Amino acid sequence: MSDLGVGFRYLLKGQRWVARHGKQYGFGLLPGLITLVLYAAALVALALWGEDAVAWATPFADDWSSPWLGLFRGFLTAVLFALALLLSVVTFTAVTLLIGQPFYENLSEKVDRDVSPDGHAPESGLPLWRELWISARDSLRIVVRAALWGVLLFACGFIPVVGQTAVPVIGFFVTGFFLTEELTAVALQRRGVELRTRLGLLRSRKTLVWGFGTPLAVAFLVPFVAVFLMPGAVAGATLMARDLLGEENREDGAEGDAAVTTPEQPPSGSSSPA
Repeated sequence: MSDLGVGFRYLLKGQRWVARHGKQYGFGLLPGLITLVLYAAALVALALWGEDAVAWATPFADDWSSPWLGLFRGFLTAVLFALALLLSVVTFTAVTLLIGQPFYENLSEKVDRDVSPDGHAPESGLPLWRELWISARDSLRIVVRAALWGVLLFACGFIPVVGQTAVPVIGFFVTGFFLTEELTAVALQRRGVELRTRLGLLRSRKTLVWGFGTPLAVAFLVPFVAVFLMPGAVAGATLMARDLLGEENREDGAEGDAAVTTPEQPPSGSSSPA
């Protein structure tokens, strides 16, 4: 369980890192602001026309008597909006990272150089268009996985008591896991670590991942918070990615941490440690 605290400390360390690098933080807000405007517009449209969409999708209920028609369609509208909120939390990071790919790559590299004993940051060597393609492809795969979890949790929500207590908590842990995958992908993709291997690394340290991602998932539910936390989240995820791979940190690095004694483990792009 100590990994929970370690994961949360990485989240705080990332926020402190960007706080000391104001220019990097300022540029890091732009992708989040753009994404926030797009998502806000989509949610407002859903709030205005969601009921009409539900009515169009349920013509069989047109002849139902009052109040059952209103209750039924009102319930479906609320569920539709709740699912949209869940998906917005899960996909916000992926879309923001895609929009801000060049900046976040640069930020992650700076964090690597700051804490690496030799001041070196791994580089992918790939052209930008190739990095964008890999990021979009992997993000889509993660969104599909997250959506399947969302449908499952939605169905479990109808179970009496459990659906109103345990399911929301599980939902935050699931969301936190996928958020962490998206954020650590910035650093791990530069190291040539493929999606399957990344997922294996994260599953091998689930409590570490939950300690980092679950508080972030909760914070992302608050309007505008995600925008301000994104640059620090990328920085913290880079530090955590180094931990997952057993890379050493210099003692006088970004956070003044003691060097990790675990020997460096070169990533493999074809096999999973899980």
